[in-house]
Amino acid sequence: MSAVLKSRGGERPIVLRTRGERHGAITRLVSPSDIGEFIKPFVFLDLFDVSAGNAPNFGWHPHSGIATLTVLHEGAIEYQETTGVKGILPAGGVEWMRAGGGVWHTGAALRSAKGFQLWIALPAELENLPSQSHYLSPDQVPEEKPARVILGSYGGAQSAISAPARINYLDVQLAAGERWTYQPPLDHEVAWLAVSEGTIRTPEPVSAGEFVAFEESSAALAIQADRASRFVLGSAARHPHDLVLGSYSVHTTRAALIAGESQIQRIGNQLVAAGLLR
Repeated sequence: MSAVLKSRGGERPIVLRTRGERHGAITRLVSPSDIGEFIKPFVFLDLFDVSAGNAPNFGWHPHSGIATLTVLHEGAIEYQETTGVKGILPAGGVEWMRAGGGVWHTGAALRSAKGFQLWIALPAELENLPSQSHYLSPDQVPEEKPARVILGSYGGAQSAISAPARINYLDVQLAAGERWTYQPPLDHEVAWLAVSEGTIRTPEPVSAGEFVAFEESSAALAIQADRASRFVLGSAARHPHDLVLGSYSVHTTRAALIAGESQIQRIGNQLVAAGLLR
């Protein structure tokens, strides 16, 4: 795929598009075993639209080797981690949880909640470090119009989240007819976007519920909104490692996965002893 997706400049075409698979209130757009292999370090993306009444029961579940990133557009979500961190993420808030060597968490929609959850494969030097999280209130998310900078930097705005280098993740809103050009850093050959509201052109039309990945290059993305639109956009330098997959984990080597799963099991035993997990 990498050899096929090389561009030498000019218009940057879409090379992959999907509406994913819908599971109730959640649409799985990207998984590590499919599209995630082609847009890594971005390895998983869910678009969710849930209410307290129809929200799936996530319960306590583990991760290792990745960071999870939730961008909440509407509603409120309650969260809790085995690190002791817990609270409520409000509309406009951002959750960053670097699972690292292993962590368990749980959450629930307190009322209607819409947004995206993304997983990022961590580099080898971070994938088995202790877990770490960072939660941003809406006023802590920097903006460089028309984008809110969730990870990395854009224009004069820099995310407060300490994430791996060479990754940008933006939350963008455009008015009907508005045009915007995103110029990624030169080493960000991976680029994609997913639309939650409206319809945009890049130059092909992309409508609400769609995910598209672009040809690998450093070329800019020219975007125009046909209607008032909201979408998330990711760009990054390609993750250089194979994806070694567990049930809730992504690592760079089998040994790193075994270490992460061992830590997950240890924490799980503690949850069972505390009566939180059966």
